[in-house]
Amino acid sequence: MSSIEETIARYKEDFDLFPTANDKLEYIFDLGKKHTTLPEEEKNDDTFVHGCASAAWLVGECKDGKLILRGEGTSEMAKGMLTLLLDIFNDRTPDEILNFDPAKLQELGIIELLSPVRQQSLEAFLNMVYGYAKKCKEQI
Repeated sequence: MSSIEETIARYKEDFDLFPTANDKLEYIFDLGKKHTTLPEEEKNDDTFVHGCASAAWLVGECKDGKLILRGEGTSEMAKGMLTLLLDIFNDRTPDEILNFDPAKLQELGIIELLSPVRQQSLEAFLNMVYGYAKKCKEQI
């Protein structure tokens, strides 16, 4: 399995193929077509991503020393970004996540395309991922 950095590098190569901001955003929307949904009972206040521009939920579970993440978003953008971020952060050890500098996500070349509200959504999502990783680390 590739590292977080390798996964980001792979996506960066994909994004670099697109000449315009709109093309890159279209690619994010396309990623959203692979989007998964959560069972209704997992959509609650604990899993709700507070501060997200549109309703989104994130579930984190510790299994065999790794953090397993699942999520659901309601807008096209949320679905695409969740698909991208879950691919980057899912099925990792807590240490791999906690040692990763989220500023490196800037290397994707898409963060600056997001509106300030969507950048806040990304921050809210990352805060939840890091929170789940810390809890997972305590359980190991």
